[in-house]
Amino acid sequence: MRVVQVLTQSGGGPVDHAVEVAAGLAGWGIDSHVVAPPDVRRRVGGSAGLTWHDQEATSKRDLAGLAGLARLLRSLAPDVLHLQDRRAGWVGRGLARSLPRTAVVYTLHGVADGLSDHVAGNLLADRRRRRDRMYYLHGERWITRWGRARVVSPSRAVADFAVHHVGLDPSRVDVVPNGVDADRFRPGPSAPSPAGARPSLVWLGGLVPVKRADVLVDAVALMREDVEVLVAGDGELAPEVRALVAARLPESVREQRTVTLLGHVTDPAPLLQQADGFVLTSAAESCPMALLQAMATGLPAVATAVGGVPEVWGPVAPDLLCPPGDPRALAAALDTLVADPALRADLGAGARARVLSTYTTEHCLEGLLRTYATARAERTR
Repeated sequence: MRVVQVLTQSGGGPVDHAVEVAAGLAGWGIDSHVVAPPDVRRRVGGSAGLTWHDQEATSKRDLAGLAGLARLLRSLAPDVLHLQDRRAGWVGRGLARSLPRTAVVYTLHGVADGLSDHVAGNLLADRRRRRDRMYYLHGERWITRWGRARVVSPSRAVADFAVHHVGLDPSRVDVVPNGVDADRFRPGPSAPSPAGARPSLVWLGGLVPVKRADVLVDAVALMREDVEVLVAGDGELAPEVRALVAARLPESVREQRTVTLLGHVTDPAPLLQQADGFVLTSAAESCPMALLQAMATGLPAVATAVGGVPEVWGPVAPDLLCPPGDPRALAAALDTLVADPALRADLGAGARARVLSTYTTEHCLEGLLRTYATARAERTR
């Protein structure tokens, strides 16, 4: 069986997920291909057993790139075409009727920021635009039906959005949670903390509006406990976040509470292994890879109760789920976690066990293979 993963983005959680899925399928003996911008292969260094195809389609106005992508997908003649971002989803589903032997699967990783509050628990992450309903509700419904595609959602929350707001047939929407490599993301060697050392927490993500790093800074300024927070990530809001740190955490309090911006971190695993906990402050999420990576590493988390996050973290520590956009609630939860080393140890063990039971790469691959089998059977009818 030839399975082709298609990406038009160069970075972000969906890209990391798609490459990991493709590598996992190759490891299981499947003829696994990735079509993606060259930056993706350069960043991950390729992967054993995978066949890579460099192809850029930088925007919906990049007609030459989109036409090249369409030609490449036709030439590959896959048994399963798995579309891993919105632009790839439009191209692949649009081509579906010209690929009569190809089963088409599209992963809806999340919801456009202008519609994010249509998902349970999420806040509205950006202004509502008139075109949002046309593209992401009516357009998604039409192109999915046209392409006879199956839709995968990493969370029940976003699957419900696809059914109740987009209007997709629930029998064609599968929930397949993201998975994490539990060997790569595993607890580090335990060592006693130096006397007087502050607990260290990691925040991992893009410095973009939906991730709400501003809420993190405001919460740390309100905390009672001493803490060090390391922010791993970069993005358009980096200068604003840096200025907010300087304003909210002046020199006089930095011996007790600090927020340090590390910029982009290529491999977060060592950073997570050295930390005492994890923080997620997003206004909207589906099944965040950063949270799964932290949990696999054995870290307890304080997280906003958005989208699919309660599905992932709620069974471990419902009391450490906070309303989004509420720095006071976040500060209180962080104080609870930071003040209690025994609680951190118990929740860290529970986090690792939760990943091993439900959210490994192998769990994800098994779910996707079930979806692929169903999609191929439907294609032959």
